[in-house]
Amino acid sequence: MRSEMKEKGFTLVELAIVMVIIGLLIGAVLKGQAMIESAKIKNLADQYNSLVAAVYSYQDKYGVFPGDDSSATARSWATGSCATTAGDGSGVISVAEGLAANEHLACSGLIKGSYNGTTTAMTHTYGGTVAINSATLQGRTGNSVQFVNLLAENAESLDRILDDGVYTTGSCRANAAYTAGTTIANFRCFL
Repeated sequence: MRSEMKEKGFTLVELAIVMVIIGLLIGAVLKGQAMIESAKIKNLADQYNSLVAAVYSYQDKYGVFPGDDSSATARSWATGSCATTAGDGSGVISVAEGLAANEHLACSGLIKGSYNGTTTAMTHTYGGTVAINSATLQGRTGNSVQFVNLLAENAESLDRILDDGVYTTGSCRANAAYTAGTTIANFRCFL
């Protein structure tokens, strides 16, 4: 008597089902990564909008830009470690006054964080720094919010949200073209 052995293995239908499931999982992961990236860019835009609102609120309340405030150390909120640095009152937030701008905004309650006016910088979602100061970039000069070290793709996306998406025109400008895979060292949106 011969015993019949059943061959074991997967049918084509079973393999097709497994392949569909794997495809769905890969698609979900990729879509999730795109959603995370989109949320980070939106976070950058929100950070910029919040800083602009804080700068103009400070200017409305005190008549000067944060960081450039020559009376900062005499303000009612200037106690203890708050507002140990004053600006020169020129109307321009110089690079040297940029860190003081963080301190003045935080001490006056317009942004969250603890800044000492001389060494503590803000950071953004991608790990670079954020500064409020004046500079010239792509032919435009003025007070601005600067994002340091963004990937070109991220800088371009932010430029599209806040402005025109072109690195040499509009209120947002970058130090270099938005070439995929490169880093934009200096991205500014002027106030």
